[in-house]
Amino acid sequence: MNKGTAIVGFFLCFMAGMGLMWGIDRSKGTAIGPESASVGGLDHSESPVPVTEKDPIWGNADAPVTIVEISDFECPFCSRVGPTMDQIKKTYGPDKVRIVWKHQPLPFHKAARPVHEAAATVHALAGNDAFWKFHDKAFANQRALTEENIQAWAKESGVDMAKFNEAYKAKKYAAKVDEDMAMATKVGATGTPAFRINGVTLVGAQPFEKFKEVIDAQLGEAQKAIAAGTPKDRVYVELSKKNATAAPEAAAPDKPAEPPPPDTAVWKVPVFNDDPQKGPKDALVTIVEWSEFQCPFCKRVLETGKQITDTYGKDVRIVWKDNPLPFHPRAKPTAVLARHAYKVKGDDGFWAAHDALFESQPKLEDEDLKAVSEKIGLPWDAVKAAIDGNKYMDKIDANAELAQDVEARGTPHFFVNGRRLSGAQPFDAFKKLIDEELGKAKALVAKGIPRSKVYEEIMKEGKEPPPPEKKDVAKPDADSPWKGGAAAKVVIQEFSDYQCPFCKRVEPTMDEIKKAYGNKVKIVWRDLPLPFHQDAPLAAEACREAMAQKGNDTYWKCHAHLFENQQDLKRPALEKMATDLGLDMAKFKAALDNRTHKARVERDTKIGNDAGISGTPAFVINGYYISGAQPFPAFKKAIDRALKEAK
Repeated sequence: MNKGTAIVGFFLCFMAGMGLMWGIDRSKGTAIGPESASVGGLDHSESPVPVTEKDPIWGNADAPVTIVEISDFECPFCSRVGPTMDQIKKTYGPDKVRIVWKHQPLPFHKAARPVHEAAATVHALAGNDAFWKFHDKAFANQRALTEENIQAWAKESGVDMAKFNEAYKAKKYAAKVDEDMAMATKVGATGTPAFRINGVTLVGAQPFEKFKEVIDAQLGEAQKAIAAGTPKDRVYVELSKKNATAAPEAAAPDKPAEPPPPDTAVWKVPVFNDDPQKGPKDALVTIVEWSEFQCPFCKRVLETGKQITDTYGKDVRIVWKDNPLPFHPRAKPTAVLARHAYKVKGDDGFWAAHDALFESQPKLEDEDLKAVSEKIGLPWDAVKAAIDGNKYMDKIDANAELAQDVEARGTPHFFVNGRRLSGAQPFDAFKKLIDEELGKAKALVAKGIPRSKVYEEIMKEGKEPPPPEKKDVAKPDADSPWKGGAAAKVVIQEFSDYQCPFCKRVEPTMDEIKKAYGNKVKIVWRDLPLPFHQDAPLAAEACREAMAQKGNDTYWKCHAHLFENQQDLKRPALEKMATDLGLDMAKFKAALDNRTHKARVERDTKIGNDAGISGTPAFVINGYYISGAQPFPAFKKAIDRALKEAK
């Protein structure tokens, strides 16, 4: 997949700039209530915004308010609205609100269409619960909309995989996506996310209050309609007809989503002596490629690369930089193998490994890597030792960090003399840039710049990455839970929420940080329970009481227990946990009854909010800010910078 488009997509989805809630936490699923609520039996196809049993639905069929959600799995603003939809479900329940999904993969979101077709297939074969499971997985992994993940999510949804693969390959349910898109166009919803609430238009990733205003008004209208004799099962049809004919100024019309202009900047992309290269160092055009060996889209661009070298010869060089994506478990071992080949046999060895690894893909387990090693003449024992010992990871991680600096967050990602080209683009897309850059380079040579200095000359005026974001947060209080080095010069303040799935997801990364840096860093917990997570405040208070009774170590035992059992944070589960931890139950129950630690939790939250932190997880590392469940390299970059400055 062209993951780089995820960056671009951040600016693409129509009206999403209106969205005020950062979609770091997306907790749809069993945690939000009865996913299997009654949904069948009614056909509302005569509504201006039709709803039938062919649509994925949450809630009861005769609920007085129907929210039709027109959305795109690759649109980041559709993901942002997730917590709001969760809050609607929790607040109103399936008897009052029905949520209906409509597919609207936008044309410039190239990875979206297959995911929508897969989701439609899951729904057709396995029903609503399966669809919403698939839906949640897709949004939770929005930067990884790959065929491999589509298969994994379908399997996790519970669908019969043989039937799924047969129908998905044959595009049996692709027509449903087309039907939804046609409907969306007909009602003027050409951007995402877009909503029709009993026919009333609401545009963009709006906060809960905006939805509540419309929902409450429509609940009132529904009561009036029922009182006037409208059957409950006709309320949606009648109100949606009425609202569809309302004055157009009553709701802002949707506008077509327009992709932003392409990135025309020339970025300062350094090339180092230990970067594998193909082509002469004095080539007039340098193509820097961020890639990895498990990515199927990186494999697709191989033929294009060959066509470039055949066409341009000594005028073009290709430089490789590693960016093993965290959701590809075999990306790092394969990167190490290729690096070892480079170390032992130079550029020729690297490119031999490069070709053999892509030829082996998707078979990249140890036995496959052994075969690759033998094929290119490397002793497997030495390669295996390098993999097991994480050899060359400093260089690989540095490449990944540099990718973040120049906003090359997906693979494959290219810079042609500093000009961005993302994804597995066809030869013509490369040719356009190469030809333009060749003309500029020849002009520099004509002015007296040696060929060997052309790239360096171009980079002098290259765009540099912005400085890292910083936030001013007070030092932790003495009673804050912590782990790592008590006197460490680098302090990581983690603002988090025990009910947030993304906070749970980042836990292995925090363990990796502790293992990598030991007592050089101190990790401090800050409570920031989000307002739509009803169980989070009491869970936070429970761990505070555990710490009050038995100290810092017991706090972290409580912490681990809550994340391991995140699906149930109700009072009975908290009391069972307290019993298992050996706490004084009378004191524990009294602390929860009296909300003894409520003010302490709220103090942390206020500190975070005052610093501009409103989503979880969020981290402040000696002032450097990281938002969301980022991979280890993102933390490493900030930690290393902070360590260097702290000396």
